[in-house]
Amino acid sequence: MDFEALGLMAGIEIHQQLDTREKLFCRCPTRLRRFEEHSGEFFRYLRATESELGEIDRAAREEMKNLRRFCYYTYDTTCLVENDEEPPAPLNDEAMSVVLLIGKMFGMTPVPQIHVMRKLVIDGSNTSGFQRTALAAVDGSLPNGGSIETICLEEEAAQRVEGEIFSLDRLGIPLVEITTSPCMHTPGEVQEMAEYLGMVLRSTGMVKRGLGTIRQDINISIRDGARVEIKGVQELDLIAEVVKREVQRQQSLLALREELKRRNAGVEQKAIDVTAVFSRSASGILKKAPCILAVLLPGFSGLIGREIQQGRRLGSELSDYAKKCGVGGLFHTDELPAYGVTADEVTELRRAVGARSEDGVVIVSGTREKAGCAVRQVILRAEAAFVGVPEETRKMLEGGSTAYMRPLPGAARMYPETDVLPVTVDPSRWEGIAIPELLSAKADRFEKAYDLDPSVARQLAFSSDPAFFEHLVQDGIPANLAARTLTATLKELSREGLDTSILVEGEAENPQSRRTPVILPIVKVLRDVNEGTIAKEAIPDVFRAILQGTTPDDAVAQFSSNLSVEDLKALIRKIVEERTPFVRERGTGALGPLMGVVMKEVRGSVDGKLVSETLRSEIQRVLNP
Repeated sequence: MDFEALGLMAGIEIHQQLDTREKLFCRCPTRLRRFEEHSGEFFRYLRATESELGEIDRAAREEMKNLRRFCYYTYDTTCLVENDEEPPAPLNDEAMSVVLLIGKMFGMTPVPQIHVMRKLVIDGSNTSGFQRTALAAVDGSLPNGGSIETICLEEEAAQRVEGEIFSLDRLGIPLVEITTSPCMHTPGEVQEMAEYLGMVLRSTGMVKRGLGTIRQDINISIRDGARVEIKGVQELDLIAEVVKREVQRQQSLLALREELKRRNAGVEQKAIDVTAVFSRSASGILKKAPCILAVLLPGFSGLIGREIQQGRRLGSELSDYAKKCGVGGLFHTDELPAYGVTADEVTELRRAVGARSEDGVVIVSGTREKAGCAVRQVILRAEAAFVGVPEETRKMLEGGSTAYMRPLPGAARMYPETDVLPVTVDPSRWEGIAIPELLSAKADRFEKAYDLDPSVARQLAFSSDPAFFEHLVQDGIPANLAARTLTATLKELSREGLDTSILVEGEAENPQSRRTPVILPIVKVLRDVNEGTIAKEAIPDVFRAILQGTTPDDAVAQFSSNLSVEDLKALIRKIVEERTPFVRERGTGALGPLMGVVMKEVRGSVDGKLVSETLRSEIQRVLNP
């Protein structure tokens, strides 16, 4: 698919949690809790407020169609600010420093005075009904020649537990929001730029790591389409697929528009009560419904069920809109008879609404109020099909397809925060910011300075603590030994379910420990390997012993070699002679199997290179007596 010929334009909004000690507008810690640890809960109903011009944002108005009761979990690590029962504290200065550092790394210009704004959010993710955000810097650059338009500092939303229940441990964690221009024109380029932005953020050493700590929103449009914002893409590898599927969706909607025009299709503006048609239906949903309303869509037959994106049809889009009114979904004639609805009932439905064979019919059920609201939503979305692609905010589904969330917000969404004073950015503060080494540059340096494989150098540079590798090397540990231990051995032990943090942190339960290479178990073990006390092959077994409670000294002693070179030769000669027929049959191919036998005997405590050389010599002796 030629995406550039389709006029693809895409931009990214990155939301990254900052690794600060305290939250943005209170002094609570930024530590996440297990939901079962919550110490209390309270309930709220949220509704939108008018802007300074007396307007209500269209996205917020959409959220108010269905009145919802939200529950919030509180903890002994949250406070009245998160509850929205106390005014916010002044802006977190540590978070401000990190955001200014990020802005400088992208070559941006700081704003002279930072003002906090309120952004309407009434989906339950903020107890106050708004999110606080502050513009910090503008006009940065990207490697593809595009630009970063803005960097903002804002507070993280509450985490959804399930349904309408939210947890306040995450609410208020400082976030950096980076917004690019629509300067990307292929799915691969979008993914590459997202990877680059994430790399720069991680280079600061001041961002949180792990799933959920960074999210990408992607703005996408094609020629004759419309700007669509896709929220919450957390997996970097899925970004290109999300873009591809949105392009497919917009192409399908444009083709659908042309087909509707060709058919001279239309949308009836009235709802028809068809409750009586389904009074004896076998459909469990319909026969219990207090009210069933239908809307006639002339000329839509066969189009409501047409796939517009993988796993998604026009009917899915209509259903998304209807669900905003609190109904569970809808039925339409492209998929009936099914779900307990008979062919006779479909015939009676068509007769009741005056539908021809080329017409489509959509039905919704619920209370009269909810069903009426849902029908109006169906009519709204069906009418949008004649425009082509409506401007929307959508959420990503598993696999990369998307579903409607709400209209794109407008200017009425933002208004000033009166409880937080502006912060002036002193020019000397900006000039004094030192830019750290980018992780990409660090990977190149590791590769060249330590003669490492490029993939290993990248793993080390992009790890959670790249400085630790250099601490080990500075302590006298050979670079390849340190690299192999950090990138392979520790990961293998972790896959076995072992908590390897005690090896590199001293006390695993102490979150304040600093990784200094003086007395750490990993340093003790690697020093002994380097000094010949134990073989490098014994490292995994020594680590396992330490992780099971043995002291580092005892673990090393347990696996240290007490075999002399002569004793090793005697052992290998005995093993080879006992397997003489096998050696003569396999020839030099016996080396591998016998290597495993010898290493098992010496429990990995002897250097593998010495074992291999001695074993090869003994095999040659048997083959050439």
